[in-house]
Amino acid sequence: MEDILREVLSKIKPSEQEKELVESVKNEVLEIAEDTIKDVNLKVIPYFVGSLAKDTYLAGDHDIDLFLAFPLEINLEKLREEGLKLAKAIGEKLESYEVAYAEHPYVRAKYKGFKIDLVPCYDVKDWREVKTAVDRSILHNKWVLKNLNGKNDEVRLLKRFLKGIGVYGSEIYVKGFSGYLTELLIIYYGSFINVIKNHELLFKQKIIDLEGWLRKEPEISLKTVEREKESPLIIIDPVDPRRNVASALSWENFARFYFRSKEFLKKPSIKFFFPKEVPIGDYKELLRKKGANLVTLLFEKPDLIDDILLPQLEKSAKGFEKALELRGFRVYDSNWGYKEKAFIMLEIDRLEKPKIGIKQGPEFYTERGLNFYVKNERVWIRGRQLFSEKEAANTIVDIIVELLDKNQVSLGKNVRDFIRNAKILINFVPPELKDEAYLFLSKEKWDLKS
Repeated sequence: MEDILREVLSKIKPSEQEKELVESVKNEVLEIAEDTIKDVNLKVIPYFVGSLAKDTYLAGDHDIDLFLAFPLEINLEKLREEGLKLAKAIGEKLESYEVAYAEHPYVRAKYKGFKIDLVPCYDVKDWREVKTAVDRSILHNKWVLKNLNGKNDEVRLLKRFLKGIGVYGSEIYVKGFSGYLTELLIIYYGSFINVIKNHELLFKQKIIDLEGWLRKEPEISLKTVEREKESPLIIIDPVDPRRNVASALSWENFARFYFRSKEFLKKPSIKFFFPKEVPIGDYKELLRKKGANLVTLLFEKPDLIDDILLPQLEKSAKGFEKALELRGFRVYDSNWGYKEKAFIMLEIDRLEKPKIGIKQGPEFYTERGLNFYVKNERVWIRGRQLFSEKEAANTIVDIIVELLDKNQVSLGKNVRDFIRNAKILINFVPPELKDEAYLFLSKEKWDLKS
């Protein structure tokens, strides 16, 4: 195992030359930011945060996060306005930039091959001063630098392992382990091997309190524990007792980590860190073999960042699942995303249902029974119960169109109009989605053993 970890580390640890390049570019960006701050005469302190600032980044991963910390006395509206103006002024001195949106606007820039996020925030000193979600990042950085104690390479190993098994990233559409969570696990357990060896304890213990908040702030931290009790893991943020660092982690991704850790301990291999690509088969052949059907809604991709777009596509896919099941179809699974266009895929049991539908009504002597009798054409009674028969849309395409026309599908608000104009494809996808369709139908996309 030690030989494997040494080999992995040799691939993921930045060389001294790479570190020198990173520091050189950081210094240049910092100088540009400081000069711009002076030019606009603002009391703003620039802070580097994230993995580059903590020296826990992987070789080749050069995203720079520069936070622009404003005084606490500035109100939030002015922070957003002045912060974006300052970030854009800095971005104009770099190679290129664009405005992106999270809780409030920030700037994504590029400079000498580096991606740079310029994020306005408040210059907070402790959790009581936090006003926006990004404010904690400065506190996170300071806490990790104080407590990591030279375990930087252990963080790198755990990060690469989590990336290799597909559970790294706290984005709302990933629902995995964040970089900060990875660092906290190393600080708590001491090494990558200890984290892997304690993966079952991690599940059973569930609550990790590195800063002793349950003792120092019991009322607040217990509220956090109670609120997060359905989460697979609770790590009370060392800099804020109100927050669970692992709140984004899904049960599915925790399960993948759980099983992969077991497998790695049983048979260590570099493949856990650098998995081979899954061989892609023919999705049409797979459909024939399974006896299932694939319905794909294909539509123009809304101009939204992934943090907004993908959760709304997920909501819409789940909406179709529920609506179609209420119409008598069995939906085995759903998939969503985008390539050239956005898509929602549904694996279903059949493409048609009987044209005639039987509807059970209320008991005949009630007010509702009278309304049922009036509204329906073919009505009969069994015992005291009314029934009716009516023709209904029976093909999957007609039913989806009807569901959309009648607003009977729960759709993401920013993708609703795009989905209404979708093409509905049956057991066929365009060439750019062939691999996606195979991975979805074969379950290789989520297979715990893949």
